[in-house]
Amino acid sequence: MFDTNRVDQVLARAIDEGVAPGVVALAADDEDVVYIGAFGARELGKAPCMSPDTVMWIASMTKVVTSVAALQLVEQGRIRLDGPLSEYLPELAAIQVLEGFDAVGTRRVRPPCRPMTLRHLLTHTSGFAYDIWNADILQYKTERQTRNPGLDEGKVGFLMVPLAFDPGDRWEYGISIDWVGQTVERLSGQSLEEYLREHLFGPLRMDDSSFVIRPELHPRLASVHARGPDGSLEAIEYGPSQPPAFYEGGGGLYSTGLDYLQFLRMLLNGGILGTTRILRPETVAEMNRNQIGDLNVGSLMTSIPSKSNDIEFFPGMVKKWGLGSMLTTQDVPAGRSAGSLSWAGLANTYYWIDPARRITGLLMTQIMPFGDAGVLNLFTEFERAIYAATLVVDSSS
Repeated sequence: MFDTNRVDQVLARAIDEGVAPGVVALAADDEDVVYIGAFGARELGKAPCMSPDTVMWIASMTKVVTSVAALQLVEQGRIRLDGPLSEYLPELAAIQVLEGFDAVGTRRVRPPCRPMTLRHLLTHTSGFAYDIWNADILQYKTERQTRNPGLDEGKVGFLMVPLAFDPGDRWEYGISIDWVGQTVERLSGQSLEEYLREHLFGPLRMDDSSFVIRPELHPRLASVHARGPDGSLEAIEYGPSQPPAFYEGGGGLYSTGLDYLQFLRMLLNGGILGTTRILRPETVAEMNRNQIGDLNVGSLMTSIPSKSNDIEFFPGMVKKWGLGSMLTTQDVPAGRSAGSLSWAGLANTYYWIDPARRITGLLMTQIMPFGDAGVLNLFTEFERAIYAATLVVDSSS
């Protein structure tokens, strides 16, 4: 029997201490769901309470979902990982590399040294960056003569920004997976919403996952909260515009813990959940391998403190990237094994998949800015409690 008491205590204590107004956390092994917990409220000081089916903006946890959609098309032979992507998205040929600005602030750009590929996009080695963590891209986007719509505005124009470096030269987190979403739409002839509904969400019974907050989802929607300098929390209006002007494959999804765990379990089990196969096992194995060679996943140094803190996952550890998630190269003290996959969403939602120990988990809050110290500590303690309970089960079996 999986003892949930310690896990409950970790989450309940965090709510009592004001780490978050509410939290949802779940975990599963390769056979079944082993933990479901929900504590606190959907909005600070208000009813109703958090529940496992609370709808939340999962932001960049969308990325691995969109990556799976693209890999389905790779399996079908409709696109190659390493062919020039401009064959499918001709507009990419017009995008140049931003080399900086001269003394009067005029931007310096040049053509890229090599063509961009789908693999570049899936591994964040494309050259695309986020203004949240890249000061040059922020400057480019805020200059009057080059201003593009912001990510929050949900307009496809924000994708037409220069590269921060040549494709393949380094790893940098950015809008690459939004371009993957555009690729899926171009190849499938469907909107990303329609494609995911037909090929992922429907088959996996993820009925509450969508880019659109449909009327039936509104009553279960959690509010996003901003953390003030004094540590206090305040509910704010934040998230993709509704209805979205386009479907942001890199960060536009709303989902629930119950839904997202279905997706994680599918990946944990090699692309299948029950009798429903989403990807071939060899494709999932490729997702779980280092795809960036000698390059490393770096830290995220904020350019917009209201949206993100400075953050580096597992300082001192070399991190790699697969086809959708970050890979750890060493065992983690809280429990996960070397070779585990993980990533996060801007409003402090987090997941991990441990193929070696056959366990996956996620923790979801709705707090800005990203990299909240209290939530990160809670995620670590949740992970530690899950593995401790798993060890109890193993020793008693």
